Amino acid sequence: MSNLLAFPMYAVNRADTDALWRAVHALLLARGVPVGGLVPGIPEEDLLTHWQQPGLILSQTCGYPLATQLPDVQVVGCFHYAAPGCEGIAYRSLLVVREEDKHLRVDDFRGRRVVCNAPDSQSGYNTLRRRVAPDTVNDYFSQVIFSGSHRQSLVDVKGGVGDIAAIDCVTWALLQRHEPERLAGLAVIDRTPLTPGLPLIASHNTSPETLSAIRDALHALVSSPEHRAICDVVLIGGFSVVTREAYDSLLA
Repeated sequence: MSNLLAFPMYAVNRADTDALWRAVHALLLARGVPVGGLVPGIPEEDLLTHWQQPGLILSQTCGYPLATQLPDVQVVGCFHYAAPGCEGIAYRSLLVVREEDKHLRVDDFRGRRVVCNAPDSQSGYNTLRRRVAPDTVNDYFSQVIFSGSHRQSLVDVKGGVGDIAAIDCVTWALLQRHEPERLAGLAVIDRTPLTPGLPLIASHNTSPETLSAIRDALHALVSSPEHRAICDVVLIGGFSVVTREAYDSLLA
C-alpha cells in the first residue's frame, strides 16, 4: 500500500482518532504531500508490517520496537500529551493492581503474576524489565502473561488472571474519559520513570522535502486554533521534532 497515514496507537475512541486523521490528512494535502484514504483499525499482530510499509507517509509506533525492530524508518518527531504523567515528549507507565492490593508496593509482587500487553512494548513490558533489574521479568514474577493490548491487561488484572500490569499513562487517561468502567476496581500503586514518548515515523524512502512538509503539518496541527478542539480530545498538547537517538536510552 502507498501513501499510508494512520494513528494506530491511541485509538481508544475511534471517532476521535478518525477526526485526528482527517485533520492531519487535510494539512498534508495542503502541503502537497499525497495521502491515501482512511486506514481502518490495524490489529496488534499486523503493526510491525504496517510500520515497515515502503509507502508509509506517517504513523505512530512505540519506542521499543523503534529501537529494536525498525532500523530503517525515519523518525518524524513526537507529540506532547496532556495526560497526568507526561512531560513534554516524555511519558511513563502506571503500575496497576486490584483495589484490594492498593496498600502493597511493587516489590510485594515478586513471585506473583504480571500481565503485559506485548513483549515488544516499552510501556507494558520493557519498562518492567528496567524496574525489576537485575532480575529478568520471568525470574521476578511467577508468570508473565501477554494479553495483546493494554485494555486486555486491565481486564486480566481485574478478573484475577494476573496481579499487576504496567499501563501507558496516556491510554489510562483516555480510558478514564471514554471507558471509566474499565478502570473501576483498579488502583495505581506506582509510576515508572519518564521515557521518550511514542515516535511518529515515516518510510525510509521519504524525501527530505516531504519529511519537512510532514513536520510543518504537525506543527500547524498543534498551533492552529481551528485544530485545538480535536487536539484537546485526543490529549495532544504539542509536537517536537526528535531524532532516533532520543530512543537509544530504551536499550540501556
